[in-house]
Amino acid sequence: MNDKANRPKKGDGERKDRLAEALRANLQKRKAQARSRRVGDADDQRARNADDQPEGLPAAGKMHKD
Repeated sequence: MNDKANRPKKGDGERKDRLAEALRANLQKRKAQARSRRVGDADDQRARNADDQPEGLPAAGKMHKD
């Protein structure tokens, strides 16, 4: 059999290390985002925006015949 086909490429370990580091950084960012939402920052902003929204659905306009 040909051993060259199954050998890992040079830098393959480096690539895996970079991907693992990027994954950890993304996870930390998402955890911080979730913590800030739990604190209520996003809830306060949503509550302020909800006051500006009209209640229910808008009334339907007149129907146009083609």
